[in-house]
Amino acid sequence: MEEFKGQPRLPKFAVPKRYDIRLTPDLTSCKFGGSVAIDVDVVGDTKFIVLNAADLTINNRSVSFTNKVSSKALEPTKVELVEADEILVLEFAETLPTGMGVLAIGFEGVLNDKMKGFYRSSYELNGEKKNMAVTQFEPADARRCFPCWDEPACKATFKITLDVPSELVALSNMPVIDEKVDGNMKTVSYQESPIMSTYLVAVVIGLFDYVEDHTSDGIKVRVYCQVGKANQGKFALNVAVKTLELYKEYFAVPYSLPKLDMIAIPDFAAGAMENYGLVTYRETALLYDDQHSAAANKQRVATVVAHELAHQWFGNLVTMEWWTHLWLNEGFATWVSYLAADSLFPEWKIWTQFLDECTEGLRLDGLAESHPIEHIGSFQVEVNHTGEIDEIFDAISYRKGASVIRMLQNYLGAECFQRSLASYIKKYACSNAKTEDLWAALEEGSGEPVNKLMNSWTKQKGYPVISVKVKEEKLELEQSQFLSSGSPGDGQWIVPITLCCGSYDVCKNFLLYNKSDSFDIKELLGCSISKEGDNGGWIKLNVNQTGFYRVKYDKDLAARLGYAIEMKQLSETDRFGILDDHFALCMARQQTLTSLLTLMASYSEETEYTVLSNLITISYKIGRIAADARPELLDYLKQFFISLFQNSAEKLGWDSKPGESHLDALLRGEIFTALALLGHKETLNEASKRFHAFLADRTTPLLPPDIRKAAYVAVMQKVSASDRSGYESLLRVYRETDLSQEKTRILSSLASCPDVNIVLEVLNFLLSSEVRSQDAVYGLAVSIEGRETAWKWLKDNWDHISKTWGSGFLITRFISSIVSPFASYEKVREVEEFFSSRCKPYIARTLRQSIERVQINAKWVESIRNEGHLAEAVKELAYRKY
Repeated sequence: MEEFKGQPRLPKFAVPKRYDIRLTPDLTSCKFGGSVAIDVDVVGDTKFIVLNAADLTINNRSVSFTNKVSSKALEPTKVELVEADEILVLEFAETLPTGMGVLAIGFEGVLNDKMKGFYRSSYELNGEKKNMAVTQFEPADARRCFPCWDEPACKATFKITLDVPSELVALSNMPVIDEKVDGNMKTVSYQESPIMSTYLVAVVIGLFDYVEDHTSDGIKVRVYCQVGKANQGKFALNVAVKTLELYKEYFAVPYSLPKLDMIAIPDFAAGAMENYGLVTYRETALLYDDQHSAAANKQRVATVVAHELAHQWFGNLVTMEWWTHLWLNEGFATWVSYLAADSLFPEWKIWTQFLDECTEGLRLDGLAESHPIEHIGSFQVEVNHTGEIDEIFDAISYRKGASVIRMLQNYLGAECFQRSLASYIKKYACSNAKTEDLWAALEEGSGEPVNKLMNSWTKQKGYPVISVKVKEEKLELEQSQFLSSGSPGDGQWIVPITLCCGSYDVCKNFLLYNKSDSFDIKELLGCSISKEGDNGGWIKLNVNQTGFYRVKYDKDLAARLGYAIEMKQLSETDRFGILDDHFALCMARQQTLTSLLTLMASYSEETEYTVLSNLITISYKIGRIAADARPELLDYLKQFFISLFQNSAEKLGWDSKPGESHLDALLRGEIFTALALLGHKETLNEASKRFHAFLADRTTPLLPPDIRKAAYVAVMQKVSASDRSGYESLLRVYRETDLSQEKTRILSSLASCPDVNIVLEVLNFLLSSEVRSQDAVYGLAVSIEGRETAWKWLKDNWDHISKTWGSGFLITRFISSIVSPFASYEKVREVEEFFSSRCKPYIARTLRQSIERVQINAKWVESIRNEGHLAEAVKELAYRKY
């Protein structure tokens, strides 16, 4: 027995081929019983069978192994459930006959409240609270529902039967083939599934309504949701039908199941889960209500649906061999969801918005505590390996993953990329693949050194900053690893360089293999850089931000780009990139805050949503850091930021205009939220007026969904312990709505209040039964005044928080949201001391990253304190007319 303990993977002497699973959940007592018969191929000499099981009670007398040839049934002499390793070890008296046999096991379990495994979610129907039973098995929780080989490479087919109350809807991956009603119970049997991994098996049981449609080739598509909300499923249904048809063309392989169900679950830890044929979602990611959902909600539904449906091919049909290759699933689905959304909604300019994904990837990967896209640290060898899988569902796997795929697609060309991808999917359909398999297919299709190029991006953490200068008509490029701490790093990459000079007509692409290189500008670009300084020709690297790297320009080139921005000569993606790179370099103390603010002033006439949105994010960060470094400049900075955004705010106005774009609707919400947080009096007064009209009449046109968050944040700016009326009113709206999107909008506004007593009340409210545990993390966006209060609250409530959220990835949000905003070495010591005896493997990486962020902030604060002429520059910018 001992040899099987503490191993990261199951032994390979028996391989599952088919599961016959029967489950009987009791939604009142929240328990379930079940049995499984697994067709197993015994491929090696062994007296043992080892598989995964956790939180189950095994009925020892029900366990048997029957050889298919001899029909001889063997009962194990020993049945041991090793809780620490989540394995079930069966020992037999004699060596098992090789070949096919059937392993039968009876078991019982609890429908838990942890949003993983086989769990319960609650909802209200006609004022009465009811339970539903739901599964969430990714990454490694199928073992909490039935004993199985719970590893992605152990693919098998699944035959599922459910015994449930006859009035309930019971769904699984496949269509129902038989339903027998017996009094108040019914037995539902489903078609056998194609070959798939355990983490994709799904079951949902409860009361639901649905809307239905079909694709042109007859796939039945349904959206299920709580009774009475069916209309809110129509938008997602429409997106799903069109997306399935689009992917069928793009991947050159049809969707492989006869039906696709998508269902909104009230309690759901992730955003959504791509179970084969039965995709589960948070309500906010699937339901769209014309009256109460904002443009941002609509876009989220479209991209999440497109992401999950991409997995039906990339992940479900072709599956990663082990969690080390998770990024292949998630990075690819993220990238391709933008491809789908762009095809369905070209007016959203979604590829420009993709830069937000890229930036999030760059921000996390600029930490020394980042990790490579592929090999996930020690995670393959540690005993508690499954506990660590949760932590890699992060911005590296999703956002950096998607960004390097976009970079590669851009380098190889869209057509060649698509063709090679289709051949990869055909080759590995119904089996497992590694990252190298994808590179091999793309290399074969393109004739380019894809493996060599991409290994430098997936097998090492971090990314380069390319420093550019012009010297005597020579363009000099140098790469070095970029770290937000400003420390030197030692990585080296093969960098796909794109650059243009003076206009987008003159573009060049090449690979930079070396640490540095220089080029004759005239030879390379056919143009020369004139000597007139600011208004001469400009050079832009990383054209349209398709590469996952940053660029640092010398003073002269930076000034020319600033001028090009003012003269509106650059694309919005390039305007975004120049700003974002400069901000990152400023944080790493490689550029001054004065130079960043001067650059920001060039954006005073900016109108594009994505660029302005990033300008707003950066202004928040500068405001927070300045409050620690130079509080005396804060009012001037706020004045400067207000003047930057006012132009757009006036153009947009509070009320939407007939026929205006989706992007204007997104921008309106963000700009007025920013002005409210900056304390802009006219915004605060107007918001208050509209909010009171909304309280009197929830259907008033004065407060449409796109500006509600702005109004809620504005209301909270005026709330204090002595004037609580705005807070009480918002809580009333929260309690009266049954729309998840409205609830999360309110939760994300409450803690922006400057009064620390109110912040504490809000944080305590998050722990109350009124807030679903999946939603508490929305309320952690605390005002700068409330930081210390939030930290004390986290320490006081840590035992409760860690008990409630400790078994999933949401717990990491408590740490990162509350710890990261600090900016002092003293706080680093406090945090390290508090967690020294409380650090568990599943929070270790997040904790280290959050502490690193505090250290980066502390260094930045020091450098801003010592920056000469900053005060004069800030005052001059604050009083300038834009």
